[in-house]
Amino acid sequence: MRIVFAGTPDFAVPCLRAAASKGDVVAVYTQPDRPAGRGRGLTPSPVKLEAVQRGIPVHQPENFRSAESRRALRALKPDLMVVVAYGLILPQSVLDIPEFGCWNVHASLLPRWRGAAPIQRAIEAGDSRTGVCLMQMEKGLDTGPVLLAQAIDIGADETGGQLHDRLAALGARVLSDALGLLRATLHLPPHPQPSEGVTYAHKLDKAEARLDWSQPAVALANKVRAFNPWPIAEAQLAGERVRIHAAAALDEVHGAAPGSVLRAGRDGIDIACGQGALRIRTLQRDGGKAIAAADYLNARRDLLA
Repeated sequence: MRIVFAGTPDFAVPCLRAAASKGDVVAVYTQPDRPAGRGRGLTPSPVKLEAVQRGIPVHQPENFRSAESRRALRALKPDLMVVVAYGLILPQSVLDIPEFGCWNVHASLLPRWRGAAPIQRAIEAGDSRTGVCLMQMEKGLDTGPVLLAQAIDIGADETGGQLHDRLAALGARVLSDALGLLRATLHLPPHPQPSEGVTYAHKLDKAEARLDWSQPAVALANKVRAFNPWPIAEAQLAGERVRIHAAAALDEVHGAAPGSVLRAGRDGIDIACGQGALRIRTLQRDGGKAIAAADYLNARRDLLA
């Protein structure tokens, strides 16, 4: 089976490995090299690095608007195109090229959390369950029928980064199973997505990282988990801007103003919220590294008063 793989970030790499183990990946499409790091040098995507290591030809078009880019894809004579966090919306003229169309591995239980950041939005919303869907792509954003799906529970303390890694591995297993079924039966029954329960996972914006202490503590704790490792929640703490890497919601009644320090000690720093309190466990000062709240308090003895 001739497979063209399209993907860009770390999340897509396990799926590329799964595709290569089940078929002949004749080409990889990925985003063009982008400036990154302190030197802002052009940096290849994780998928490109994996493809080069495997000796798979790499294509990096800005888009598929030109007839030449579509001719190049057509010349590969793909049976199937597998798309995982590629970063481009594919036009119908591209979706129609492979014999079996284009499959997409999406990190949510569709139709919940269509869009760019399904992992983080699921945690931020307080979902207890998520999963991976393998979808037959169509022109709409993540609207295609689902071919295979698998669900998992979200851990109570699980961060966006931890869930990302688990879903990346799960996505590879689902894709591997689907490719095996396709080779055996040449048919996977599509299941249209329900029209109810649709939500959209908008792309993360760094400006969202600022915590509003007037919000309920549960919502803030979810945001802290969801935004780790990026963009990392931040807040004003007794006059200082800090980034918060780990925190927990406390169900307690208090009469303090939101943002007030209720108590501080080895277990953490408890901040009054609009409802309940947020216990900060790990935080980071500007220019510093992430440290336990107890270590932070060694430099902020005033909070212990």
